[in-house]
Amino acid sequence: MRLIIATKNKSKMKEIKNILSNISFEIVSLNDLSEEFEIDEDGNTFYENAKKKALTVSQVYSDDYVVGEDSGLCVQHLQGAPGIYSKRYSGKDATDFKNNLKLLNQLKEVPSENRAAKFICSLVLAKKSKEIARFQSELKGLIHNKLEGANGFGYDPLFFLPKFNKTTAQLKSKQKNEISHRFKAFMKLKEFLKNCNH
Repeated sequence: MRLIIATKNKSKMKEIKNILSNISFEIVSLNDLSEEFEIDEDGNTFYENAKKKALTVSQVYSDDYVVGEDSGLCVQHLQGAPGIYSKRYSGKDATDFKNNLKLLNQLKEVPSENRAAKFICSLVLAKKSKEIARFQSELKGLIHNKLEGANGFGYDPLFFLPKFNKTTAQLKSKQKNEISHRFKAFMKLKEFLKNCNH
């Protein structure tokens, strides 16, 4: 039985495969499929985007389970931005580095106590073009005043966790996986898949 993760992001896939180890599915990404998908993420919420990804791929690969995932960073001071635009926050040619610089710039006058933020991960599981289940988790923290750490991707070098006195990019992979929004959401999915009748 195959589980298709509707993403082309290799860093994300590596993280997801680690979390979903020991389940009785062959886990593949869009990079492993013969069909080409260009999915326009035009939803208003993480859930809507995740659902669109799952259903779009499920229409073509109807015998497989498909997971649509959308995640991003919501900063309280910026009314929840970058939110669903996290990946393309700095424009058409956005990179992680450019996105981080834009965020730093937007918060440069903001004191640390007003830099509350959270990562959100939303998942939708589909089969035969229908949504079967949805899961969402979050991780709360603060936006740091400079980039620190080299482990991770996206906004990890700026996402500061007071409990550890580190950014998520300074945590070891194992430590990060145990607390991350993506880990928590995919663990809910893992439990669901273990208990559902394939």
